Amino acid sequence: MTRRIHAEGARLTLRQSLGRTHMMTSLTAVCMAGLFLTITALLALRIYADHNLELVARAISYTTEAAVVFHDEEAAKDALQNITSHEDVASASILLPNGRVLASWSRAISTPWSSLEQHLARLILPGPVELPMVRGGKEIARIHLIGHGQYLLRFLLQTLMATLVCLLLSILGALYVARRMQYSITDPLKALAQVAYSVRRQRAIKQRVPAANIAELHELGEDFNSLLDELEAWQAHQKRENASLLHQATHDSLTGLPNRALFEARLQQSLLAGHSLNERFALLYLDCDRFKEINDNLGHGVGDEVLITLARRVQHQLRPMDLVCRLGGDEFAILLTPLHHESEVREVMMRIQQAMATPVVLGDGRHLVAGVSIGFAMYPEQGLTADDLLQHADSAMYQAKRQRKEGLTDQRTHT
Repeated sequence: MTRRIHAEGARLTLRQSLGRTHMMTSLTAVCMAGLFLTITALLALRIYADHNLELVARAISYTTEAAVVFHDEEAAKDALQNITSHEDVASASILLPNGRVLASWSRAISTPWSSLEQHLARLILPGPVELPMVRGGKEIARIHLIGHGQYLLRFLLQTLMATLVCLLLSILGALYVARRMQYSITDPLKALAQVAYSVRRQRAIKQRVPAANIAELHELGEDFNSLLDELEAWQAHQKRENASLLHQATHDSLTGLPNRALFEARLQQSLLAGHSLNERFALLYLDCDRFKEINDNLGHGVGDEVLITLARRVQHQLRPMDLVCRLGGDEFAILLTPLHHESEVREVMMRIQQAMATPVVLGDGRHLVAGVSIGFAMYPEQGLTADDLLQHADSAMYQAKRQRKEGLTDQRTHT
């Protein structure tokens, strides 16, 4: 895991990659253009310097011809100095046919720049220029010139400064283009990555990728949003399916009331709350009188109608926080929580008995009276465990049923 984190941290982001690519492209383009222009300019400068030296040699030839004819060294030297000192010439000399130097001149090396200029001249500029001095069809002397690199060094420095300026401008341009590309390319991709991260890490499937200006990125975002729509619909369907399965697993299919499994779980919760918060609650057991007789004589359909009516009427007599469950057959259990006085239990029992005193209207229009027997147990008075409470409430319910039967028998006897 650590290696993976280090590997991801070492990777470049798309913005960094694009910026680096633009930077390298700009620098390469400027360097190549600068190199090409520099070589072209040096070739042009070489041709220009060669031509300039020839012109200087011709000027020297015209100016010093008389001095050469009369072998006037002083005049030749003065004329040579006057011409070459104002030109880009390192040294100049007038050679006689016998090889003797009539006059010569060389530029003084006074600064390190002068030495550098001479080295550049030897490397780049053309070799020495020699021009014959002809009089009457006969060569009387030869002009020998060596170029100086003063203008060459100045040109190279200017070229270097221009290249640096171009590089700086290219860097700024590359950064600007990379930033603009970030807005147009990396921002939509970053938004897409953030939505994907939220969906993967936080399960936030309601998020959507915003629209992008680039068609391909916009289509990518729309496809991703469509995938999220399908995922959201599938998740909603799964939630409905899970809720339906949970309801089926915890509720009675006939009456729609919670079943025994949910009742036992709620009873345990009530016991824990009663123990930790010192709360009282009541457990009521209820079953329908004469239910077996109704099923046997009138059929199971009528029995189901009686159970549905019983469940609905009992629910109407309870508070929102109370719970009524069907345990099975005609047996029901009720949790009254929280509870303050036993009189509240008896009031609920009385309301249920009154509600069930009204005849049940069957589907075929017949009326049927279905009484109920109820027993209850109080926590913590009649028990501290679920088994104790269930046993006590069940016993109380059967005692109430016996009392109702005895009461009905006495009424028939007196009649």
